Amino acid sequence: MSDFLHLGFHSDISSSIISNNLINRFLFMNHSDTLDLSLQLLRQPSVTPVDHNCQTIMAERLAAIGFNIENMRFEDVDNLWARRGTSSPVFCFAGHTDVVPTGHLDAWESDPFLPEIRDGKLYGRGSADMKTALAAMVVASERFVKKHPDHKGSIAFLITSDEEGPSINGTVKVIETLEARNEKMTWCLVGEPSSTNTLGDIIKNGRRGSLNAVLTVKGKQGHVAYPHLAINPIHIASKAITELCDTVWDNGNEYFPATTFQVSNIQAGTGATNVVPGTMTVTFNFRYSTEVTAEQLKQRVLDILDQYNFDYDIHWTLSGLPFLTPVGELVNAAKNAIKNVTGTETELSTSGGTSDGRFIAPTGAQVLELGVLNATIHQINEHVNIDELEPLAEIYEQILIELLA
Repeated sequence: MSDFLHLGFHSDISSSIISNNLINRFLFMNHSDTLDLSLQLLRQPSVTPVDHNCQTIMAERLAAIGFNIENMRFEDVDNLWARRGTSSPVFCFAGHTDVVPTGHLDAWESDPFLPEIRDGKLYGRGSADMKTALAAMVVASERFVKKHPDHKGSIAFLITSDEEGPSINGTVKVIETLEARNEKMTWCLVGEPSSTNTLGDIIKNGRRGSLNAVLTVKGKQGHVAYPHLAINPIHIASKAITELCDTVWDNGNEYFPATTFQVSNIQAGTGATNVVPGTMTVTFNFRYSTEVTAEQLKQRVLDILDQYNFDYDIHWTLSGLPFLTPVGELVNAAKNAIKNVTGTETELSTSGGTSDGRFIAPTGAQVLELGVLNATIHQINEHVNIDELEPLAEIYEQILIELLA
């Protein structure tokens, strides 16, 4: 068996036939329902916010096992709400079909939307984040329903194509729709790639809040040779920016790491070397724990800025509140499933970026994130280990069994 398989199309007919024969042989010898569905999804160039048929592929599989399919399109974003059952408790799989842009295609060793298998790894944009998890969710549901057709409660899927983008017309809009008709989830598993070194070694049972600000410092443009006739916004704000960078905002707690402050962009000047800029714009972000609130952070920033007596405007954007799912039914079901399938004692974590869990948790649902390894997400040559796909589907199925069988 070749250790290089191109699961796409070659430039000439003969090589394409050879490739297809290799694919068929590989799938026959190493049959995996999860891999098969992953390949279908990975072939869809669903760069955010385009879904490009992914949700249709998933919906057809779910409808075949008794799910009611509801397509929710808001502006240019496709969303899927699928549910099997009408009673509580409700277990929901959540995730996204959109992927980040590929970057320079020349940097990839293979076409990012023609998935390849090399040395036991599946390459393609979205392989880690998070189309293989979507496939595992569907396969796990199919297997669970076949074994437990009269399961208690309901199984649901909340799938969006607006997670990697501005997240304005995706999960947040679906949640608003569900809340308006008082349709609640009990538990929600988001398939984001949570694992670090081995499958299931980390699950995210919470996330820090995210607060963004754009600070505009107002000076006076002038000639660099006559600084007394100008006000340099870079100079007058530099000490304040340094203090913001050096401030300890909190020390975290048993569930969350300490709040962090990071400057992400600074813009000033005309491009000329002899002009003092009139304004400077500084963009920064807080990833904050439950030890502080967004309002407290805002006030502390204003207190620091006001010490330095310069003119400024500041505009705030709250990307997400912190959330935490304490140890309970969902966390225990996930820990037990991971232990049974992989032998790993999982660790709970709230580190990393934001996810759509931030929109779901405020409804009262228990939320956690569990998926494949995150080592290559958003990178050139993104990939996952093939031998972790079926175990992930098995973990998802065992969670369903513990909660709904």
